[in-house]
Amino acid sequence: MTAPLGLIAGLGDLPVAVAENAVATGKGVYVLRLKGFEEPRLAAYPGAVVGLGEIGKLFSLLKQAGCEDVLFAGIVKRPNFKDLKLDLRGAALLPKVLAEAGKGDDALLRLMVKEVEKQGFNVIGSDAAHAALLAPSGLMGGPAPSEAAMSDIARGAHVVAALGDLDIGQGCVVCDGLVLAVEAQEGTDAMLDRCAALPEAIRGTLAARRGVLVKRPKPSQERRIDMPTVGVSTIEKVAAAGLAGLAVEAGGALMLGRAEMQAAAERLGVFIYGFDPGLGT
Repeated sequence: MTAPLGLIAGLGDLPVAVAENAVATGKGVYVLRLKGFEEPRLAAYPGAVVGLGEIGKLFSLLKQAGCEDVLFAGIVKRPNFKDLKLDLRGAALLPKVLAEAGKGDDALLRLMVKEVEKQGFNVIGSDAAHAALLAPSGLMGGPAPSEAAMSDIARGAHVVAALGDLDIGQGCVVCDGLVLAVEAQEGTDAMLDRCAALPEAIRGTLAARRGVLVKRPKPSQERRIDMPTVGVSTIEKVAAAGLAGLAVEAGGALMLGRAEMQAAAERLGVFIYGFDPGLGT
């Protein structure tokens, strides 16, 4: 009997896509939905709800289900650690969690991976479980980027690489070489909403699109647990902000519903482009 994929899941489309693919490919899935971030669509799969501080329970359930490969996916906001309900293993781990949390998200995520691996599990990324999600190189949808847009992509790729070195974010918006916004804890959607409210003199419009949203992983990022993820809503917000397109690092971003994204790009007149990983580094 094939060992099911152990999916530690938060909110959003990504864990749903992973679970659906695991079932469709015959591997099967066992889903641990994190309390407070339970994705309703995952309730139909075998699994349980586990609190963020119930580390011992989480490991025990994964072992009972016979899981070998374990995957983290979905949106989970950083909790107030003082309010967590801890089991014995969670309480023992808390000092390490607090120490790493102060160093930034990347350090905290690496600690999580390390603790799961200590239990004998193989931590894999969403791209390993569902390879079709990974962004390819080149034009993926919409009109070809102009020379100005390609220049903005190069500028944005450099900016995001610098942001990543400081563990700040995974995206920025560039128009005619001017950085209009950088992504921090607010997330991509909120950043694009801010761009849509900027004066039209410094950004594109629905009638004359200019500027690009650029997303890529942080240089030292634990990609198995935190990859830039884009979907149809990303394309729609790019279009609403008057931008010309979306550029992601080829092999460094996950695309949810690629066919739907491509259709939206064609309909709205914006491009989707995968740039070389070496650009801007």
